[in-house]
Amino acid sequence: MVPRLVVCGAAAVATTIVFSGTAFAAPIETVTYCRPTDPNLAELSGLTSMDGVLYAIGDSGADDRVAELDADCAVERWIDVPVDPYDVEDLSSYDGSLWLADIGDNQMRRDTVALTRMDPTTGAGELYRLTYPDGAHDAETLLIEPGGRPVIVTKELSGVSGVYVPAGDESVNDLDSPGPTPMRKVGDMAFTATDTVGGPPFVIGSILATGGAVSGDVAAVRTYTDAYLFRSADGDFASALVDPAAPRAVMPLPDQPQGEALVFTDDGSLLIASEAGFGPAESTLPPILRIPDAVSLDTSTPEPAAVDPVSPTVAPERPAQTPTATDSEWEFRAAVAVGVVLIAGAVGFTVRRSRRSR
Repeated sequence: MVPRLVVCGAAAVATTIVFSGTAFAAPIETVTYCRPTDPNLAELSGLTSMDGVLYAIGDSGADDRVAELDADCAVERWIDVPVDPYDVEDLSSYDGSLWLADIGDNQMRRDTVALTRMDPTTGAGELYRLTYPDGAHDAETLLIEPGGRPVIVTKELSGVSGVYVPAGDESVNDLDSPGPTPMRKVGDMAFTATDTVGGPPFVIGSILATGGAVSGDVAAVRTYTDAYLFRSADGDFASALVDPAAPRAVMPLPDQPQGEALVFTDDGSLLIASEAGFGPAESTLPPILRIPDAVSLDTSTPEPAAVDPVSPTVAPERPAQTPTATDSEWEFRAAVAVGVVLIAGAVGFTVRRSRRSR
């Protein structure tokens, strides 16, 4: 099955577009980069690389310090986070600083989310609060564009991720501390299920955005099972994510128990990492895998598929006031959302801890 991406734009037309950009029928070939051994990395949720050094962080409950890793993924040192985190879900770097994406909100009750700047040498830093224009969202994906503008991609059980940037298009270096800085919604990046194996049990992992990374004119957004690579000559990745004509490649990833982290390295490779999640019971942690020269993968301009008169790929115009997916897709997404919520409540997957709202 060819992975499909549904993009809902600003026009009041329901569209389901099958992209014919590069897609791989089987998981893309990877090599083991290294295997973490420190049990404190069992919740590994974010990776970034700066000056050839790899940094990692866990999510809620394991997000009060950042690990500096050596070439074998051994922890060289732990760096305390300068502010009390709520739920850090991604990690990026820009202009010599680490940027922690404190954007997790499983219960969707936070008044603000936040980015935390952190000096990788001293650990000093500060908090930058952000507010959504349309209420609370859970999110695990942060992209920092070449110009410094942060992009947050939400994680929605419906499979329709919102893409948000600061309302004034500020760079991370121009945000007010502690803020908050209001954000605006650029558009929607909506996923439909692929048949790629992986992710937590009982979860349609291919429709949930779990991490992001940027290298030059290429950005990557991953789900539990697949990675989407986008190319933007002007560095406006927020627009590329919601534009069905933007060049992209789709990569099925190897089976990982709870794949949430990825980062580009200086040589253009893409590293992907997973929490221990619901993987094997043995104490070994999942390896960090490497996709060599990922930035050179063909990201061709996708072409919309022809309309199927029996099972239309492009839905007809509707009088709806807001863009939406086809009825069958909404039914599928609603069923997925209900199933995930019920199962998450039963196994305690959704919420690991509760902290004060920011």
